Amino acid sequence: MVSAGLHREAYQLAVDARDRRFDGVFFVAVTTTRVYCRPICPSRLAYDRHRRFFDSAAAAERAGFRPCLRCRPELAPGTGRVGLGAVSRLAQVATQRIAAGALNERSVTELATELGVSERHLRRALEREIGVSPLDLAQTHRLLLAKRLLVDTDLSVTRVAYASGFQSLRRFNASFREQYGMPPSALRRKNTAPAPRSELIQITLAYRPPLAWDALLESLRAVAMPGVEVFEGGRYGRTVRIGEHTGFVFAEDAPGNHVALEVSPSLLPVLMPLIAGMRRLFDLDAEPAVVDAHLAQGGLGAAVALRPGVRVPGALDGFEVALQLLLRGRGCLGDPIETGVPGLTHLTPSPSQIAKVGDGVGVPARLARAVTTGALRLEPGSDVAATKRALLALGGIGERLATEIVMRALYWPDAFHTKDRALVARAEAWRPWRAYAALHLVARRGLAALDPHRARQVR
Repeated sequence: MVSAGLHREAYQLAVDARDRRFDGVFFVAVTTTRVYCRPICPSRLAYDRHRRFFDSAAAAERAGFRPCLRCRPELAPGTGRVGLGAVSRLAQVATQRIAAGALNERSVTELATELGVSERHLRRALEREIGVSPLDLAQTHRLLLAKRLLVDTDLSVTRVAYASGFQSLRRFNASFREQYGMPPSALRRKNTAPAPRSELIQITLAYRPPLAWDALLESLRAVAMPGVEVFEGGRYGRTVRIGEHTGFVFAEDAPGNHVALEVSPSLLPVLMPLIAGMRRLFDLDAEPAVVDAHLAQGGLGAAVALRPGVRVPGALDGFEVALQLLLRGRGCLGDPIETGVPGLTHLTPSPSQIAKVGDGVGVPARLARAVTTGALRLEPGSDVAATKRALLALGGIGERLATEIVMRALYWPDAFHTKDRALVARAEAWRPWRAYAALHLVARRGLAALDPHRARQVR
């Protein structure tokens, strides 16, 4: 299934050039070998007439193609394109939640109910936008994560199966053999990865370059919670709670256009939602070449040239980031956790813990109660306007702060707030990526305080 947004000829050119800007945007399959690849695959190029193009790995696998063992499609970044219609946005949100493991233990009906649509409508949206059913998409995510762990780690096959979202080893073995024509152990025999340096699980998260990593860490550091997050040069670390599982993770930019993660073994059972959450936190599915070119056409060319690849920080947990933005670095510690890492001593407080502070008085407590009761859902896919209204109704939260929370917690790239009417009008040219433009404008104001002459040049 070829995307309506790009013609087949453009795909052919991108493959011929091995253009990294299209990595993860589409996949190319070769009819003679029945293998599908990333557009950057180093293997010898196939003839144009032997190529088929797909918008997702799941669509390629549904058509009977196997993932390439050289370019490894499971490592490709996701797509951050913003759908223009309701069906496109629904498919995008559903895809994100399925990638985080939403169908590992739940049904399609339950996911559809959570998204506020019927099961039939959800199925039709995914079939139209991605070319696969929800269950096919979930199965592909599980198998590709398993393939990655088999090749890149020395975890046992049993641990790989459960970490990938399978509920039984027998089902994992059968699914893997059916889809890829080999047992999981066949990949393990071909594993040439170096011995791990520690007990931490090594995972890489690919992205499309460029990535303004230092600028991203500056944004995270500005509202970091003491005891929960640490910064060591260009390395970011934090404690994590996903469901009943707790642990910690470290991340740093690494050669080869990927972020390297080190994950504590305690988080292995929730690896799928952790990977999805870290991709959101660092905005790794963005397409910076597209975003930067769009903003440059809208008059921000000098700002983009100064800081190409700016990312909008997301959230590992929506309530956590709302609390961070409310407190702005002030201490508010949750349960203690033993990590053995200096500076990582506590978990983020849960909504129930915050709701009890001061007998439930204050903005954080009101926020926590709204989240606990379900009156406020701070997660991607929630209605942007309704979420913003609910935040303002809590009292003590202004328009600017509500916009920041929506931007990060809902992973909304078009979040933008200003009282300057001229700027509001100018910002129309930056849709649907006004949040990126806002970060450039904020950086320019900071630059103006240090170097007014240079700031005047960044228009």
